[in-house]
Order: sequence, then C-alpha cells, then structure tokens
Amino acid sequence: MKETTKRALLFALIACVGVLIDQLTKLLAFYFLPSVSSYQPIIEGWLGFSHVENDAIAFGFGSGNRTFMIVIMIVTAFLMVGIPFLSLTVFKKNRPAQVCLAIIEGGAVGNFIDRLFVKNAQGVAVVRDFVDLTRFGFANCNVADFFITLGAVALVIILLFIGPQAAFPLKKEWREEAKRAENQ
Repeated sequence: MKETTKRALLFALIACVGVLIDQLTKLLAFYFLPSVSSYQPIIEGWLGFSHVENDAIAFGFGSGNRTFMIVIMIVTAFLMVGIPFLSLTVFKKNRPAQVCLAIIEGGAVGNFIDRLFVKNAQGVAVVRDFVDLTRFGFANCNVADFFITLGAVALVIILLFIGPQAAFPLKKEWREEAKRAENQ
C-alpha cells in the first residue's frame, strides 16, 4: 500500500472516530437531558451537563442571523475539503500535524452534521451543546468543540516547536536536520 494511501486512511479513521464520539456523546447527553435548559451537576459548583441548542458559532456570535450562518456553513464545507488536502500535501511529512488536522476535521464534521440535521422547536438549525463551562467564563460546548480547540492548539505547538519542520525546533537534532535540509 502506498504511503499516501496509508496517510489518507489514518486521517479518515481518526476523523471518523472523532465524529462518532461527538455524535454519540450528543445523543446520550440529550437523551438524559431531554428539555432545553435542564442541568445535571457533575462536580458541584465546577462542572455540569446542560441541554443547550446553539444557533450560533462561538460565544453566541451570529445568533439569529440566518445569512451569516449560511456563509459559515459554506466556509465550513470548504474547510472540510481543504483540511484533508493540507494534511496530504503541505503536511505530508509531519505525522503529528496530520493527526491534529484529522482531530480538527472530526470536530468540524460533527458540528456540521448537527447544523444540517438538528433543528430546534422553531425549525432553526442548531448545534447540540451540553458541557457547561460557564463557571469558567466560557460558553456551553460539546465534544466536537473540544476536538477543534485542542487540535488547533496542539497544531500550533507542533508547527512552532516539534520536529525539523518547526519554526523553532526544540531539539538540537531537529535544528541540525533543518539546517541540512536548508543547505541542500
């Protein structure tokens, strides 16, 4: 099997597992929290689950603006095609970056599925959020949001510090390898 095919299959597997975990957790959360605004504390005063139907993007931005959300859906669709392409071209020699991109892809697809198929009582497309982080100054979120955020943070760290392709390689051997590649 060609190396490109192996990378593509690994990317697809990671992304699909991410989508599966996201959709399963949303299904379970909304089964056990059937009504909007219901709340179940997990660690009293710190963490809980709540039923939130989010018609916006991060921090409520775009709520109620159908045109804006259609634009977001179109941009997301392009990104969902572009991320695997980046993984197999620009980052073809950077396996950790490929894994991060696959995790981001899984989160993006998970929320995209919600926007396509989940509607609130008014018929508006929503994303199902259930992890209540409001006590920490954040909004409610879901597993897909964690995948996107953690994947993006890890990707930035990798691009800055990990491996010979990094902007500022941490290990001496990575810096030496980068210099050798630069001189060729």
